[in-house]
Amino acid sequence: MSRIGRMPIAIPAGVTVEIAENNKVTVKGPKGTLERVLPAEMEITQEGAEILVKRPNDLKKMKSLHGLTRTLINNMVVGVTDGYTKNLEVNGVGYRASKQGKKLVLALGYSHPVEMEDPEGITTTVQDMVISVTGIDKEKVGQYAAEIRDKRRPEPYKGKGIKYQTETIRRKVGKTGKK
Repeated sequence: MSRIGRMPIAIPAGVTVEIAENNKVTVKGPKGTLERVLPAEMEITQEGAEILVKRPNDLKKMKSLHGLTRTLINNMVVGVTDGYTKNLEVNGVGYRASKQGKKLVLALGYSHPVEMEDPEGITTTVQDMVISVTGIDKEKVGQYAAEIRDKRRPEPYKGKGIKYQTETIRRKVGKTGKK
């Protein structure tokens, strides 16, 4: 049995979960509403203040879908209660980040500033060269943070670029002169 899949999901106070036909799950909470259609093979039931996910058989595909389905529902519940945040650091001489309305403006050593529009449901803030990407959908927050990082990935020699705060860059030694 999937260890993650069989764990029940606790529903905190102030959160309502609706399970419609074809496993369409809607989670409403203090921060907003998320809905998602989950694999139809899984059996999602609500018992009191808990949600349980069961699988029909022990095929390899069903085992993998079991844990995935449970994690997706849990991410939705955590998203509408606490939300998700990813922090990115801008490192490098002349590299800057600023906010202009709903636009994130990045100066990353290119001949032009890079402008990125905040997607719906996601907010970005810039403070002391740290960009915070915040939202209720874990997938969208992670995707937008990855798109920002892709504008100038950190390089291994000087460590210049945009990196996650938790990320460590493996540094390389530069060239040495002739003897």
